[in-house]
Amino acid sequence: MREKTPEREAIGEAPNPLGLDGIEYIEYSTSRPQALGQVLETMGFKPVSRHRSREVLLYRQGGMNIVVNAHAGVVRGSTATDEPAPAIRALALRVRDARVAYERALELGAWDVPMHAQVMELNIPGIHGPGGAHLYFVDRYKDFSIYSVDFVPIPGVDPNPPVVAGLHYFGLVQYIGRDRTDDWTDFYGRLFGFLRLPDETRFGILPKGTLLQSPGDLRTHFYLQLIEPDPATLVYDEEEKFQRIGFGTRDVPAAVVALRQQGVEFVDTDHVKVTPQGALTRGVLQSVSFELVHDERP
Repeated sequence: MREKTPEREAIGEAPNPLGLDGIEYIEYSTSRPQALGQVLETMGFKPVSRHRSREVLLYRQGGMNIVVNAHAGVVRGSTATDEPAPAIRALALRVRDARVAYERALELGAWDVPMHAQVMELNIPGIHGPGGAHLYFVDRYKDFSIYSVDFVPIPGVDPNPPVVAGLHYFGLVQYIGRDRTDDWTDFYGRLFGFLRLPDETRFGILPKGTLLQSPGDLRTHFYLQLIEPDPATLVYDEEEKFQRIGFGTRDVPAAVVALRQQGVEFVDTDHVKVTPQGALTRGVLQSVSFELVHDERP
C-alpha cells in the first residue's frame, strides 16, 4: 500500500453511519486448507478453533482473526492445473448493530447474502462484495463473540496467540475493473462512510490505486486500496476481487527479520524491495501474498 504524507493530517473525521469498529475476520476459501494453514503459521497465526459442523478453521494472532474455509461448495475458480487457488471470500466488519447495518445496506441498494445457518449456528447478516465475496456485519466481538457459538476450541492450544513484530490489520487490496474506481468509492462511501484520500497520500511501497479510509476510531480504522487494470498491458484482467491483506507494523525491517526466521520470503527486485516503509511477501499457492506497511499504531 502507500507511504504517508503530511496531507493526511488535513483529512478530518469521516461520518460513521454503521458504527464501524474495524475488521472482525478475513476469510479464505481453499481446497488446500493444510497448505494455506502452513502459510498463515509462518506469518504468526495459529489455529485456535474448529467449526462445529463445517470444514472451517479459525486462525488467530493477537486481535486478528483469519478463517480458512474448505467446506464443500465454497471453493470456486480454477487455474491452469485445475486446482482452485486460495481466495479471500469474505470480510467481516465490526459494527454497532449488525441487523441495523444490514438493513441500511439493503435500503441503499446492496445485494443480500442468503443465510443458511444450521442448528446451533449464528445467522450473520451480509451483502455481496467484489467478485462474489461477502461483506458480513458482526456486533458480537467482545466478551461473547461469534466464535463462542460456532467454533469449538482446539484442546491444548493458546486461544490468544501472541503478535509477531506488532502486526495488526492495516487493510486490503481490491482489484477492480477499468474505470470502476468511482463506482466502488461511491459504494463504500454511501454504505459504510469510507473516505477517499487525496491522490498524494502514500502508504508502503506499492503506489498504485486509490485509497479509502474507513470511519471510526483511529485505533481500529483500516484502508482499502482500489487498483484498476494496468493500461500499459495488452490484455486486461477485469476480475474484481480482494487480492491481498496488508499488515501494519511500527518497524517493517524488524518484522521482516522476525518473519524470515519463520520461513517467510520477501520480494527483492529492482522495483520492489524491503524498505522502512513496507515490504511484500513472495506469492505462494498461486495467489497468496501479504504486504507489510509502516504504521505507528500499536
